[in-house]
Amino acid sequence: MNIITYLIILFDYYKELFSEKQKLYFIDYYFNNLSLSEMSENFKVSRNAIHKQLKVVEKKLYEYEKKLKLYEKSQQLNSIINTIEDKEIKDRLLKIDLL
Repeated sequence: MNIITYLIILFDYYKELFSEKQKLYFIDYYFNNLSLSEMSENFKVSRNAIHKQLKVVEKKLYEYEKKLKLYEKSQQLNSIINTIEDKEIKDRLLKIDLL
């Protein structure tokens, strides 16, 4: 898995821990593929300010996962669920929203 994909996955788990501004910057940069220049124009702030905020979010995503391990635990649970043969139990477990 590449770094961008990993950051996007972590963002899905931890996005509520960020400010609205940080969420908007991350979404525009990683999901909408806007450049720092485009974002700078849209938000009326410097490219450097956006770049710094993106780096803060990235660092915090790694820290949150290191401490909380929500993504890692989700992967482990999915692995275990895939080994369950009882369809009813498996379906019930898959319905649990891990995000």
